[in-house]
Amino acid sequence: MTDAAGHAPRGGGVRSLLFPAATALAGCAAAAVVWFADPTSDAGFPLPPCPVKLLFGLDCPGCGASRMVYSLLHGDVLSALHYNAVALVFVPFFLWTWGAWVLGRWRGRRVITWEHWRWSPLVALIVIAVWSVVRNLPFPPFEWLYV
Repeated sequence: MTDAAGHAPRGGGVRSLLFPAATALAGCAAAAVVWFADPTSDAGFPLPPCPVKLLFGLDCPGCGASRMVYSLLHGDVLSALHYNAVALVFVPFFLWTWGAWVLGRWRGRRVITWEHWRWSPLVALIVIAVWSVVRNLPFPPFEWLYV
């Protein structure tokens, strides 16, 4: 396979992995902050509260994500599910996308993932919209989703 100039594609090599390595390092640093700060306690987590929750008293689609990550880091999947079920379901898709990005940089060409599928943006928008409504319903069993 060749490009328009007749050159064979070449992989990006080790140098192309510097930015993915930096993102992995940043992710590990963020996980360490969440691990040690314990957003599930009332001791005063160092991140500011969600502006949507602060202004309107409603959970936004991302509310509880740091508590979900904390619970996952401690192996408590049920608590992670309680804090943000949609974010928990998205974690494997995020890892898939990140892995494909790293592989694409190594190979020197893009790797197609779920986010390139034609219907993915619409499905994501519908899931986020439904999640935004369902997690704020004030009656059982939905009140369990409110964090």
